[in-house]
Amino acid sequence: MLEASPLDDGWNLRHEGTPLPARVPGCVHTDLLAAGVIPDPFLGLGEREVAWVGRREWTYERELPAVRSGHEQTDLVFDGLDTVAEITLNGRLLGRVRNMHRSYRFDVTGLDGPLAVRFVSAYAEAEAVRGKVGDRPAAYTEPYQYLRKMACSFGWDWGPTLVTAGIWRPVRVERWSTARLARVRPLVTVEQGIGVVELRVDVERTRVEAGLTLEARVGGRSARAEVTGTSATVRVEVPDAELWWPRGYGEQALYDVELTLHHGSAPLDVWRRRVGFRSVGLDTSADAHGTGFTLVVNGERLFVRGVNWIPDDVFPSRVTRARYRERLGQAAGAGVDLVRVWGGGIYESEDFYDACDELGLLVWQDFPFACAAYPEEQPLRGEVEAEARENVVRLMPHPSLVLWNGNNENLWGFRDWGWEERLDGDSWGEGYYLGVLPRVVGELDPTRPYTPGSPWSGSWEHHPNDPAHGTHHSWEVWNRQDYADYRSEVPRFVAEFGWQAPPAHATLRRALPGEALAADSPGMLHHQKAEDGNGKLARGLARHFAVPEGDFDRWHYLTQVNQARAVATGIEHWRSRWPVCAGTIVWQLNDCWPVTSWAAIDGDGREKPLYHELRRLYADRLLTLQVRYEGLALAAVNQSGEPWAATVSLRRVSVEGGVIGAADVELTVGARAVGEMRVPAELEPAGAKEFLVADTVAGAGGSLRSTGSGTGSGRGEGLRAVHFPVADRDIPYPRPRFEVTVAPGGVTVTAHTLVRDLLLQADRLGPHARADRGLVTLLPGERVTIGVEGWETPDAAAARAALYCQEPAR
Repeated sequence: MLEASPLDDGWNLRHEGTPLPARVPGCVHTDLLAAGVIPDPFLGLGEREVAWVGRREWTYERELPAVRSGHEQTDLVFDGLDTVAEITLNGRLLGRVRNMHRSYRFDVTGLDGPLAVRFVSAYAEAEAVRGKVGDRPAAYTEPYQYLRKMACSFGWDWGPTLVTAGIWRPVRVERWSTARLARVRPLVTVEQGIGVVELRVDVERTRVEAGLTLEARVGGRSARAEVTGTSATVRVEVPDAELWWPRGYGEQALYDVELTLHHGSAPLDVWRRRVGFRSVGLDTSADAHGTGFTLVVNGERLFVRGVNWIPDDVFPSRVTRARYRERLGQAAGAGVDLVRVWGGGIYESEDFYDACDELGLLVWQDFPFACAAYPEEQPLRGEVEAEARENVVRLMPHPSLVLWNGNNENLWGFRDWGWEERLDGDSWGEGYYLGVLPRVVGELDPTRPYTPGSPWSGSWEHHPNDPAHGTHHSWEVWNRQDYADYRSEVPRFVAEFGWQAPPAHATLRRALPGEALAADSPGMLHHQKAEDGNGKLARGLARHFAVPEGDFDRWHYLTQVNQARAVATGIEHWRSRWPVCAGTIVWQLNDCWPVTSWAAIDGDGREKPLYHELRRLYADRLLTLQVRYEGLALAAVNQSGEPWAATVSLRRVSVEGGVIGAADVELTVGARAVGEMRVPAELEPAGAKEFLVADTVAGAGGSLRSTGSGTGSGRGEGLRAVHFPVADRDIPYPRPRFEVTVAPGGVTVTAHTLVRDLLLQADRLGPHARADRGLVTLLPGERVTIGVEGWETPDAAAARAALYCQEPAR
């Protein structure tokens, strides 16, 4: 039987002739940090002090012990090397590698002695390749397009420049005899209610003449097949198989698959995975509105409630199985049903996809190409196809994976960012996205759809980022416009859009120790990587709020409110336009370090107000007020599988709290549908002193128990939508008055005036304190209980000091 022994301990990193203890999996930066050689690059301006690390060569060393196991072959297996390296054993060259996204296997039968992995600087390799293939344009000046490495380690508009090297995934020694399972490619389908697992198997032999048999077991069923040469196929059928569904649509039924390779009665090797039975399709047919882009799972057409995922740490080897589960659990808790693995990162570890399988989170997987023209010449072309083949097969078992995407923004960049002229006919990646990658996916994984890029209109007949065709990235709004302009168009699928805000206060205090915080203080500016990021924040804020000078805490609160408002404006509009618009994927869920960014969860894992707003926006049922038909419309979005019938209370209210007009309307919306009605003209607010409140009626009482911004109605468990006809800076808010009392598990706030956008910044109560909700709007007499975890000494005065809300303009 094949024996696998981890080889993760006993490594040293050679630094200026001295061996330092090395952690494997890991990287040079984390080893130098643990040894006290470098400062923490996440703190203060530390990133600048470690720039030299990425420009040096580094060597990892350990002894490979002699083993007399009785097996015929011994292999040294690296699951990941970052990136360009030479591997030697006892002075003998085993091989050279140049791709972070691949695994490597070396025959070391009968060998032992000093094992060394020498890494060349990624910068040196990139410049050598650039010299060979010529210059290629990109969105950033760093040379990430010249080697197969996580692009964002060279920095991004939300990430630091920390160019890594190291043994970033596990290492092991495998000893085996006669034959081993070299590749297993599972095709999982549903045929007339029968779950089918077809395993296409390749084996490696030491004995060509040996008779080999495969046995597969799935769901209490089994099947056998003889191996002819080095390949075989075994098919198992599971009658009445339970389907795997995305969260919100059904259960996540998972089946264990066990494949055993036998020589006679002796087992030689075993492959174990979990699979789920489901069908997936992508409807890109043309219609009266353009060209659609609708995911279909088990015959159910979906409005995608998505988030974009970046590597959760700029040092990916630090992301543990538990951390993946926590972060993806946060996504599921926000109502997310799809996570897009963005193309400037990596193919994530099995832990990521396992968690998505269990949580019912669909995965859209980019191939790792982003924001650059990528050369198609050697040595890159062969590496691209090899990594694609390996990772397509590696990820095939996961039912959560529903879409392969060729790249991020490169087709758009070619057309709009001046690349076409600069390239003057040179290769730039089109051959990958429209040739190599669809061929590899079609050959190896025909059960899943492929799209050449995001954004992509479906063909060169339309602009790549045409909102009427395919996927659309909406960045003009953040870069140049007001977020109200999200309402000016109805894209078929919004794959990227977002708005920035700083991280939580406690995150800033940890990352910028001793700094007097200000929007433009040195540390804040260093931890803002977007071009003119603070300028865009300021302009976006000034359109809506009167911002007091020199008040960092107020600026911090208002920028976080503005982020939540911006994203809400887009999602409410686009969800209400289903089925023309078939999905939104917010940029972005997470951060890889403490930074001002578009993330809903900051670099320390703390949830911004946007996170809690997503819980409202991505709930199965959403109530929203939209400006339409030269007036106001009430839209009810029902993504649940059951019809929605409710009474909605409409109230025209003054900012002083008086009710000017009111009416109850009956609401009936079908399953997976949107209902809409015109708000009576007499209830539309007139001027800056009035607003409209829509509440679903769910019983009497003044208790507000809700999730997200303004969703509570003061009427039990109902939903709320609020419409103010003017910007906050023009609203004569009353000075907010409210009471705060400590309640079991949190605090209760009772409003005596209008209290808009009430926010408890729980991290100000303690570094581990978390609130269970974000922004809440209360009318006079309403109350809300905010749950707080991790608060060691509950105190009403401390809670009041950590509460923020809208105030009269100063």
